[in-house]
Amino acid sequence: MLRYVKINIILGDHREKPLDFLGSTLRGAFGIALKKVVCINPKYECLDCFALKNCLYYDFFEQKNKPHAYRFSKPLKEDNFNFSLYLFEEACEKLPYVLSALVKMVTELGLGVQRQKFIIENILCNDLQVYKNGAFDFSHVTPKTFESDEYTSNITLHLSTPLRMKHDNKLLNTKPNLELILTSVMNRLNEIKDLPQIRLPYKPLYRETQSSIVFTDLTRYSNRQHTKMQLGGIRGYISYEELDEQSYILLKLGEILGVGKQTVFGLGEIKIEKS
Repeated sequence: MLRYVKINIILGDHREKPLDFLGSTLRGAFGIALKKVVCINPKYECLDCFALKNCLYYDFFEQKNKPHAYRFSKPLKEDNFNFSLYLFEEACEKLPYVLSALVKMVTELGLGVQRQKFIIENILCNDLQVYKNGAFDFSHVTPKTFESDEYTSNITLHLSTPLRMKHDNKLLNTKPNLELILTSVMNRLNEIKDLPQIRLPYKPLYRETQSSIVFTDLTRYSNRQHTKMQLGGIRGYISYEELDEQSYILLKLGEILGVGKQTVFGLGEIKIEKS
């Protein structure tokens, strides 16, 4: 259904307190580092570049109307700079370039306002160690294929980072219905696999029992657009009973893909807890 690689970066001590929301910082720094790793244009510009069709930086950051085949994952308000990055489908084959950029990002360019540099304690790819004493060995890493061999009908869905989703052409600021969430997961998968957007092809079965949803404001500064951008969304939890198996599997897929808009920054992170 979906091929992916999950990269976990574990960093050493830090002087600076991390921002409550680090996703925008991570993506911005990653873009700078990735361009330094892969760019072969003497002008260092994407416009009219001879290598666009084969450039990972252009594919990840500059190409218009193409879904992002990666996303950062970082919980809010953590007291460390550790983070994860997911690669999806064809992007999995670019793992060496991505790892090189991530190392450059944290050890040479730095993170945060003070551009703090870190010692890397560990890098894992799909739970396998790939970095030790400054050297890589990812020869044993292969992309995982999503599958769910478990099922439970009673769950609590946690919206761990702000979920940005439109409903009736407006940004949703109240509790979403389950169909909306499931449709978002399904269409995110279809985007990455270059398939058409469709309506949910079945009627989910479930009974909602309790919930607590709040709207959380977030802002980030875009260096490219020279303006502040709103990244607020809904957070909280919703509990379901008698959930059908197909919907459970889609929600488990959503744990990997993220849900809604701006998942590349780490928004729309969901977690499933068995009730």
